[in-house]
Amino acid sequence: MLKQCEGSHAVALAVAMSRPEVICAYPISPQTHIVEGLGEMVKSGTLTPCEFINVESEFAALSVAIGASAAGARAYTATASQGLLFMAEAVYNASGLGLPIVMTVANRSIGAPINIWNDHTDSMSMRDAGWLQLFAETNQEALDLHIQAFRIAEELSLPVMVCMDGFILTHAYERVDMPEQAQVDRYLPRYEPRQVLDPDSPVTIGAMVGPEAFAEVRYLAHAKQMQALDLIPQVAQEFKNVFGRDSGGLIKHYRLEDAETIVIALGSVLGTIKDTVDELRQAGIKIGVLGITSYRPFPINAIRDVSANAKRIVVIEKCFAVGIGGIVSRDVRSAVRNRPQPVYTVVAGLGGRAITKASLHKLLLEAATDQLELLTFLDLDWEIVNRVLDREKKQRRSGPVAEGVLRDIGTVASHTS
Repeated sequence: MLKQCEGSHAVALAVAMSRPEVICAYPISPQTHIVEGLGEMVKSGTLTPCEFINVESEFAALSVAIGASAAGARAYTATASQGLLFMAEAVYNASGLGLPIVMTVANRSIGAPINIWNDHTDSMSMRDAGWLQLFAETNQEALDLHIQAFRIAEELSLPVMVCMDGFILTHAYERVDMPEQAQVDRYLPRYEPRQVLDPDSPVTIGAMVGPEAFAEVRYLAHAKQMQALDLIPQVAQEFKNVFGRDSGGLIKHYRLEDAETIVIALGSVLGTIKDTVDELRQAGIKIGVLGITSYRPFPINAIRDVSANAKRIVVIEKCFAVGIGGIVSRDVRSAVRNRPQPVYTVVAGLGGRAITKASLHKLLLEAATDQLELLTFLDLDWEIVNRVLDREKKQRRSGPVAEGVLRDIGTVASHTS
C-alpha cells in the first residue's frame, strides 16, 4: 500500500510490524519521532504484546535491550550521535554476548562543537564494535532494511544497526510502499532465540574470559560477520520474493557497465550522486555509482569484483578520521589492493553541509582526468581555515577554534577592545 509519510513514521511502522516484544528508548534528535510513534502504538494497544520502557539515558536503553534479548525477547531501540557514544560500553557488550538486537541509528554529527545535523561520524565510531551496519539510501530502503535486520540478527544471533541519515531521511516526507502485516509475518517468523535461559541447563552470561580463550572468542565474532556476507544477499532475495522489490543486499550498482570512474558512497547522498552521474553521462563521461548498503561486514570481494575494469575510484564519505583521513576509502583500498587504480577520498557533508550537484559535477570532472588530490574536502573554505591557522601562530591565546570560525564568518558578533 502506497503511503505518504515521514521517514521516522515509516520506520516505526516497519518495526511495529516486525512484532518486537520489548522497546526501550531515550529521546535524542533526530530519532525521537521513531520511538514516539512506537510508544503511541504500544499505549493505544495497536502494538501488542510489547513492553515500552522509558529509561533515563541511552546507556540504560541499550542495557535494557541487552537484558530483554538475553531473556529471549525480540528487542529494539534507537539512538543518534552523542547518544550512541554514551552507550558505547553496552554496544560492545551486546555484540560480545551475541544478542540479536536491532537498533536504528539516525545519523548525526558528534560534538564538540555542538551540531545536530547529519553526517556519519556517529555510526563510524562504532564500526569495529561487532555490530552489523546497514545504510539506507531512501526512506523505502530504511523501512525495508529494518524488517530484514530482524531476520539477519536472529539467524546469526548478532546485533544490527540500521543507519539512516538524520533529518534528510528521518524528517523527510516521501511516498513509501508500506507492506501488509501478513507479508511481514510470512517473511519474518516468530522469534526463536538461539541462546535461551533454561533452568535445567544454566549458563553464565558475561563470563570472565582470560588470555587462554579471549582471542578465540573474538575470532568467532569475526567468523559470524563473514557468515553475514552470504546471509545478507540471501535475505534480500527472499525479501524480493515476498514484497516484490529489490532492497538491501551488500552493494548496489548504477551505470557501472562501462564505467572508467566509479563513485562509492553510503546513504542518502547516493541520490544526488546518481543525478550528477546522469548529467556527466550525457556529456560522454564514462562514470557510474556503487552504493554500499552493508558497511559491516565490509563486502571486500563484491567491491573488488565490480570495480575490476575501472581506471579510478572516488569515495565520497560523510566522515573522516582526524589525523589520517578517509574511513570508508581505507576499507575500499583494502578491497582493491595490488591494483594500479587510484582511490580518491572526498570528505563531504560534515555537520549537514549541503552536497550540491554543482560541486559534485566539478569534482567528478576533475576526478575523471586524475586532477584530484588523494584527500579532498569538498567545498572547504580555505580562506577561513588559513585565517584561523595564521591567528593561532600569532596569538597564543586565540580562544576556542569553533568560536573563532563563527566570528570570522559573522555568525557571532566580534567584540572590540
